[in-house]
Amino acid sequence: MKRCMQIVFLVFSLGTMAQSDFEKGEQWFKAQKWEQAKVYFEKSLREQPNAPKTIEYLGDIAGKQEDWDAAIDRYGTLKSRFPNNANYWYKYGGAMGMKAKSVSKFKALGLIDDVEAAFLKAAQLDAKHVDTRWALVMLYLELPGILGGSENKAIKYANELMGISKVDGFMAKGYIDEYFKRYTKAEAHYLKAHEIGHSKTTYQKLYHLYQYKLKNTEKARKLKEEFEG
Repeated sequence: MKRCMQIVFLVFSLGTMAQSDFEKGEQWFKAQKWEQAKVYFEKSLREQPNAPKTIEYLGDIAGKQEDWDAAIDRYGTLKSRFPNNANYWYKYGGAMGMKAKSVSKFKALGLIDDVEAAFLKAAQLDAKHVDTRWALVMLYLELPGILGGSENKAIKYANELMGISKVDGFMAKGYIDEYFKRYTKAEAHYLKAHEIGHSKTTYQKLYHLYQYKLKNTEKARKLKEEFEG
């Protein structure tokens, strides 16, 4: 028995040793151990300095750790090297947007145009990029009108989402109505999204609206019973 356990341990050890630094980084990343993953991805990048997936992972880790400058640097490298990749532009815009939220309003003003440009570029490159259109919906709602914010612009991208995914389209329209406190209209859109998707996300959005915005605990209770039952 002891010898058998030694053999199993040896096989496991050899398997681990055979893994590349990139594979080890991926394992730690999936386990949400960002620092450990970062160590292996940085080692992998020293061996293969131009590996885009490794650079992307490092950008993702920087984002998880809210190190927006590092994330911007990683994604900036990728979108410069692969200018036709919508996802890199989206992630670059997202990191820039999060940095804008973390600095003073004065400094944020200098970032907004780059954030918008990155998202628009991603939308142009990929007509079915859902996350980019969600980002544009939220950006145009949150921006003051003087800086380009506009409900009509947000609706434009909600309509584009509707053409890609009915669930996302109805969710986006509900989000816009909820933002402007048109809660009855928001409910109608969230209900349609939930009827189609019936997912945890659609349930949570509708439940939150009932419980905290409409203050209708009975509807919230029934929805919870139906979803969990």
